[in-house]
Amino acid sequence: MDPTAFICSSADGRLGCCHLPVVVNGSPWTWVCRSLSPRFQSPWVHTWLWNCGSRGNCLAFGGATRLFHRGCPIFHSRLAETPDCRWKASEDKVKRLVTEIGREVQQLSMAGCYWLSGSTVEHVARCRGLVKVNLSGCHLTSLRLSKVLSALQRLRSLAIDVSPGFDASQLSGECKATLSRVRELKQTLYTPSYGVVPCCTSLEKLLLYFEILDRTREGAVLSGQLMVGQSNVPRYQHLRVFYARLAPGYINQEVVRLYLAVLSDRTPENLHAFLISVPGSFAESGATKNLLESMARNVALDALQLPKSWLNGSALLQHMKFSSPFYFSFSRCALSGGHLVRRVIDGGRDLRSLAGLNLSGCAHCLAPDSLLRKAEDDIDSGILETLVAACGNLRHLNLSAAHHHSPEGPGRHLCQLLARLCHLRSLSLPVCAVADSAPRADRAPVQPATHAVPRGFGKKVRIGVPSGPDPFSGQAGPLPSSVFWSLLKSVPFLDRLELIGSNFSSAMPRNEPAIRNSLPPCGRAQSVGDSEVAAIGQLAFLRHLTLAQLPSILTGSGLVSIGLQCQQLQSLSLAHLGTMGKVAYMPALSDMLKHCRRLKDLRLEQPYFSANAQFFQALSQCSALQRLCLVSRSGTLQPEAVLAFMARCLHVVVCHLFTGESLSTCRSLQQSLLRSLSLQQQRAWLSIP
Repeated sequence: MDPTAFICSSADGRLGCCHLPVVVNGSPWTWVCRSLSPRFQSPWVHTWLWNCGSRGNCLAFGGATRLFHRGCPIFHSRLAETPDCRWKASEDKVKRLVTEIGREVQQLSMAGCYWLSGSTVEHVARCRGLVKVNLSGCHLTSLRLSKVLSALQRLRSLAIDVSPGFDASQLSGECKATLSRVRELKQTLYTPSYGVVPCCTSLEKLLLYFEILDRTREGAVLSGQLMVGQSNVPRYQHLRVFYARLAPGYINQEVVRLYLAVLSDRTPENLHAFLISVPGSFAESGATKNLLESMARNVALDALQLPKSWLNGSALLQHMKFSSPFYFSFSRCALSGGHLVRRVIDGGRDLRSLAGLNLSGCAHCLAPDSLLRKAEDDIDSGILETLVAACGNLRHLNLSAAHHHSPEGPGRHLCQLLARLCHLRSLSLPVCAVADSAPRADRAPVQPATHAVPRGFGKKVRIGVPSGPDPFSGQAGPLPSSVFWSLLKSVPFLDRLELIGSNFSSAMPRNEPAIRNSLPPCGRAQSVGDSEVAAIGQLAFLRHLTLAQLPSILTGSGLVSIGLQCQQLQSLSLAHLGTMGKVAYMPALSDMLKHCRRLKDLRLEQPYFSANAQFFQALSQCSALQRLCLVSRSGTLQPEAVLAFMARCLHVVVCHLFTGESLSTCRSLQQSLLRSLSLQQQRAWLSIP
């Protein structure tokens, strides 16, 4: 089990990613697959479950959902550094390619190719040697799916969507025979249904994604009750992995209960990973209680993630058996530090195999048993030290969405203790946790640093000569004495880092309740500014960075240091930096983007942001950019700058702009983009033989 595909928590709902090896005719290729990641729900789990261990010949069409597409790349060239040499996934080219090399392909992904017709997708049946196929996002009726699967007798891994109108009775006997041999199934439900699950009697991995809306487009209320004849779900005696991710909505909870009810009758003896990702609350039922009790008696788990209400106030963890655990998620539950030590660490379990630990939103996990803890109270360093000592091989740790304030004293700071986890690859922390020391009542408040040189009596300043240090140097340099600087120095191979304000609430959360109270930044976060951000430049292997709710960002000069030194950076998410009414870091951000040659995803959430020609001119220098999301309440944009940016950045496939512009301006811009991209697409297709 390789947990290196772990994707740390995403507080802002940005895009997540995974990389797959691709082999065609014995030669290595590269494909990048992208999908939306939920908030704080550890998408690394399903990324690893679905993608690890890829072997044999593999071909990938397209990527994930696209707002605008110019003819999706089928696969990149042999050299990943030359992404311009690519095929275009038009209807004819897909058919021709499948016809020419279909017999040699063992793994095929058409995930997200929503623009391809069902008749084109049906050509997958020509690839009779397929072992693994991903058809998520493709338009397939029940009859077409039956025809495709009937020809794939070697299939062992399948990913599909179950859309309204799906009818399992239309599946042929040959199709059901193929499904009976499938061992891995990834199924996204857009309608209440069991899909093809009843036919998959040899399942070892079942990944379910519930995206069912409570109402139809016409406003009718849907029911979570499944149709008569779909309740004959077999008992999963071979099931080893069960994963369910729910989108918000009551109906999704209603349907997943029906799946769990089957498991509660007879829990698979070989089950070793049980993970349920639910936004908000999810009340227990009699069937779920029976299932948990059965698991505690009969199975030894390696991975566990449950809704917070199932863990709060129960002794479930004390009775659970774990063989070689590699992932625990206690996100948002009321687990105290004492319970964490007694039920997880001191329970006679060997946690050296633990690779991922998610404690996001657990406000009491590093504090004593008292649940009366206030946000400004200090953590118990002894609890954290015990945790670090027991889980010394942790690669992925999430402590965000809670206030973790360190006490005074040498060696007791949270950053100093986490520095012992030298194997960390992804880390998510609250901003206030990296502050050097607590503000005292007798200490004068820290004033924002200025770049003007103090003048003596009668001293004059020459016009045209800088009167202070360069705003992009000196002031924001990393301080070797800071605990945060020392922490990052001890984990040089960190791949993903998130610094998120404890009270941060995104205006557009993913898989979270839409209405949440917005609170002011934490007091200790006021001392975290440009110097701490500049310290991130030490991470030469950093690929994913999130910075959210840092009110003390002045010039943003630390961003320039990151752009210059973190040359592997591929994903950047910035939200609510500095003061809300003024985007003072705009010049530094423009300077940073000039150096981000490998940046593919950019998400920027900032009120009153002006998306003007200067911003898009700087962004145009990110030659690898594929996805842009701008969220700015009361913000503005220049349509001409957007059109010029899209004309220069030919690899952009998703462009989301949520600003304060009028609806007519947005519609006009959208139509202009569609016209220009359609013309470019036609020219590209005509120029490629």
